Amino acid sequence: MTVPVAERGRCGWATSAPDYVAYHDDEWGTPLRGVAAMYERLSLEGFQSGLSWLVILRKRPTFRAAFEGFDPAVVARFGEPDVERLLGDPGIVRNRRKIEATIANARAVLDLDTPLDDLLWGFAPDPAARERPVTLADVPATTPESVAMAKELKRRGFRFVGPTTCYALMQATGIVDDHVTTCWRAGGA
Repeated sequence: MTVPVAERGRCGWATSAPDYVAYHDDEWGTPLRGVAAMYERLSLEGFQSGLSWLVILRKRPTFRAAFEGFDPAVVARFGEPDVERLLGDPGIVRNRRKIEATIANARAVLDLDTPLDDLLWGFAPDPAARERPVTLADVPATTPESVAMAKELKRRGFRFVGPTTCYALMQATGIVDDHVTTCWRAGGA
């Protein structure tokens, strides 16, 4: 018997808005690959710092347009006129430091000696060594892997990539699976 979508158990954070439900059910925790895709998620997680993810989620289409589809080769060429243009765009988060970090991070992506997605996935913990969280209280804000990821990204010139942001990236892109035990997505469903 198939459980209707509205009756599925979900992670507690995913039930407060239809946008969250769709994001949770279709994206969060799904393994993601690709340089541009991972650069986009890294950028959006940086913009989310200090804000609700729902704000970023709702602004994502405008972010994608403003940052040229998060193509690192294009964003790396952005200069001060682009920063000023972005600061005037009400459809994104207008924070100079975050905008400048996104541009600097595009340049850092291009300087890597390995594809960004391979670098990030290199910090994936052994899934067999991790216990599935039972409740949201069991989900950490950081892990040794996210601390190591942040340190390595900073060493390579990335900005706005602290351990908490890196762990959120790991969760969002399926590097770790933090769907709680009562969630229909637990275990890669």
